[in-house]
Amino acid sequence: MKRSFVGLMVAEGISLFGSRMTFVALPWLALVTTGSATKTGVVAFAEMLPYVIASAVGGPLVDRIGARRASIKADIASVVLVGAVPVLYHTTGLSFAALVALVALAGTARGLGDTGKRVMFPRAVADAGVAMTRATSVHDGLSRLATLIGAPLAALLITVTNAPTVLIADAATFAVAALVVATFVRATAPTAPTDEPEQKSYQAQLREGIAFVRRDKLVLGIVLMLFVTNLLDQAFATVFVPVWAKDVFGSSLGLGVTSASFAIGAVLGNLVYAGLATKLPRYATFAVGFLIGGAPRFLALGFGAPIWTIAAVGFTAGLGLAAVNPILGAVSYERIPERLIARVMGLSVALSWAGIPLGSLLGGLSADRLGIRWALMLGAACYLAATLLPFASKVWREMDSPPAQPGAEHGQGGDAGRGGPQDGATEADGTSTGAGEGVELLRGDAALRPDDEHEVPVSR
Repeated sequence: MKRSFVGLMVAEGISLFGSRMTFVALPWLALVTTGSATKTGVVAFAEMLPYVIASAVGGPLVDRIGARRASIKADIASVVLVGAVPVLYHTTGLSFAALVALVALAGTARGLGDTGKRVMFPRAVADAGVAMTRATSVHDGLSRLATLIGAPLAALLITVTNAPTVLIADAATFAVAALVVATFVRATAPTAPTDEPEQKSYQAQLREGIAFVRRDKLVLGIVLMLFVTNLLDQAFATVFVPVWAKDVFGSSLGLGVTSASFAIGAVLGNLVYAGLATKLPRYATFAVGFLIGGAPRFLALGFGAPIWTIAAVGFTAGLGLAAVNPILGAVSYERIPERLIARVMGLSVALSWAGIPLGSLLGGLSADRLGIRWALMLGAACYLAATLLPFASKVWREMDSPPAQPGAEHGQGGDAGRGGPQDGATEADGTSTGAGEGVELLRGDAALRPDDEHEVPVSR
């Protein structure tokens, strides 16, 4: 049944478009109103820390209330929280403390909503009869396209109006996304009974997810690598690029140039990879693409390259990284039993994104203390070291040989595939009484998360 998959992709595309606009507008708002790179980092930290915590501990909660219901309710909450920023700015005034509080609450809501979407994704893919690698490529393509359109448009609108006005568009996209999921994404019915106790304690469910991540060396390696690269990507996108655009380029349009060049390369690369996904080796594509797409972006800004060189490097980085998220998504969904998706995916995303809040803070501090050039050089060195890890261990080559059954190599039993039995009964409104419903996407839907950050699979 393709209706759920198409509906989920439409909802994601709309929501991603709004988030890419906010990704440009919110750091710019913090920077121009405070004049401090450190405070700009604090705003990003305030959103991402609650997001990471909600993703880490929210899996069992999403299992209980239902992935579809969690996604819808979280999007509705985000409408109110994101919309409150421009409302306060244009009326009573928006203090720095109020801005931090609102983005923190928005981060919490998004963390729970994204976990719900991750649980809806595999079931929707299975119902549509789409290969998992192609499905994750479609989602990643939507993310790249949203950046290509949303980021430059936001930069232009900031120049014409102001940053808070741009946030109104993001709030509206959350409302539309919630409506689309409620209308088109079906509630998943149970297909077979499971021998897992119907009601495990919250702590037991959380421990089960932690145990799986610790046992699977490839998933653990991915999580650790992404902890470092996401930390650096966050510093780059939320602090380094805005500071460079303001102090060196002299205009918010510099944000649009860097984002658009990367997105154009990523969209073109995604189109190519979507057609060749089943033919290309995952390991080599992942390792080489990450190497090309990481450190060079930092070096181009750090060496004061002309704008056309920066755009060319961004375009090449987009091409290189285009396949990374689809590969991460396919590998993760193939290895994780369906009944554990909410727990394991939520925890894996939280761990791989745990560096993001630190990235915002460390990026702001390094830019203020070292200066933007040396901060970029330090970031480039660290990124290069992280992207050399896949070349150092044979465990990464397991990307090319997925297990016959998710979780089977860990004694988990595993379902027969992503279309296998669901865990627990599902009520008519989509509320799951057991362990899982069905799934989202790999990239997280956080506003202050750059498009080149990665999860263990994909959403905002």
